Amino acid sequence: MLPKELIQKVRRIEIRTRSLVESLFSGEYHSVFKGRGMEFDQVREYQDGDDVRAIDWNVTARMNRPFVKEFVEERELVVMLLVDVSASSDFGSARHFKSEIAAEICSLLAFSAIQNNDKVGLLLFSDRVEKYLSPRKGRKHVLRVIRELLYFEPEGRGTDLSIPLDHLNRLQKRRAVVFFVSDFLGGSFGKLLRVTNRRHDVIAVRVADPRERDIPDVGHVELEDAETGERLFLSTRDRGFRAAYAESRRRSEAALRSVFRAQGVDLVEVGTDGEYVDPLVRFFRERERRRRR
Repeated sequence: MLPKELIQKVRRIEIRTRSLVESLFSGEYHSVFKGRGMEFDQVREYQDGDDVRAIDWNVTARMNRPFVKEFVEERELVVMLLVDVSASSDFGSARHFKSEIAAEICSLLAFSAIQNNDKVGLLLFSDRVEKYLSPRKGRKHVLRVIRELLYFEPEGRGTDLSIPLDHLNRLQKRRAVVFFVSDFLGGSFGKLLRVTNRRHDVIAVRVADPRERDIPDVGHVELEDAETGERLFLSTRDRGFRAAYAESRRRSEAALRSVFRAQGVDLVEVGTDGEYVDPLVRFFRERERRRRR
């Protein structure tokens, strides 16, 4: 049985995100992620009256008689949420933990999807696949997604960003809209990202904390890597060290953005010190502008 406190938290997230969907995101989501139009179904022999533009010339050449392509209207989408639950997600020096921001973002996306009659699936990962919920419709399913995001206890502590992409590519044959939610502190994954984005429509959502970008002057401190347990004693009074750390993080973030650009993947960046709504709204509106060009 779920603790009463968790049930209340799920309910609070549902109220907040459903309100945002109804007041703001419903139209944005529908305009950007509505059905893909016509989807290929099969080929059949040409019949009198068929549109010659539908002829499949490759099949026609092989069979020595005309064949045409048939299409069906694709009415619904599959939305997959790939969410990082490694130990680094349980960090936050501002208003929220990264895991809490990720849960609210995924809740908002999930409620937007089911309001559009789309299916929602969930894949939680660390350095392994932790949990998989196959895509389904309905409020009951979305509430389970939220509970898993808030309540699930992962076995792994590390991060391997290639694992969820590989698992998705093997499991999800139909094209999906994939929201890849992580702090992206987990190694190389560019090649698999390229493969995944060819098969699916991948959007990366990076959740970061301001203390990951710079270290304040707080004297002597002991830092512990949440994923490896490695500890480091240092003095933050050293300006040179703080500047070198900030520059190292700046370069790492620039390299990460370059990976997403190279693979044609949109990146939405949110922080634990601010609202996630505005970055998501900007993303939806920018994608809609690009779609209309």
